[in-house]
Amino acid sequence: MQFKKYTKQRNSIQGLRSFKDTLPKNIKKVINKKGHVYSETINNWKYIVGENLFKVCYPKSFKNSNKFGVSTLLINVKRGHEVELEYSRKDILEKLNNLFGYSVVEKIKLTSFDDEKIKPSTNNDESSYNVTNHNYQKKINSVKNEKIRKSLMKLSRVFKIK
Repeated sequence: MQFKKYTKQRNSIQGLRSFKDTLPKNIKKVINKKGHVYSETINNWKYIVGENLFKVCYPKSFKNSNKFGVSTLLINVKRGHEVELEYSRKDILEKLNNLFGYSVVEKIKLTSFDDEKIKPSTNNDESSYNVTNHNYQKKINSVKNEKIRKSLMKLSRVFKIK
């Protein structure tokens, strides 16, 4: 008996579907784009940079290496603290690569930002304080299932807090 190669369903055990199959295609692209390295970096950021730098900087994005460039971690730094982070750049690279066990990040780029925080309005409306990118926000809003949409918004808020 031959199996069909181009079916949309994956093999499942006892009728259960995997979590990856239950998510909409738009959301799969958003989650896969950030990747494992970026999420682990966010989870361990306080350990990587230390208590003092943790308060003034955070990882913005991670770009994987390709044939044109090396793997790069982009870090946002509060204006005025760039020199401190510049001096600890080598230590951050060592701790990141030791955390993963191989050379994950080869280069660190710094961008500075002002410390003016955007405070949410007093309304309890969930759309009043969105922390996601405008492009990702459109993709999240295009999800038809309301529960998945709300949980993705909560997930984006958790990443913003970290």
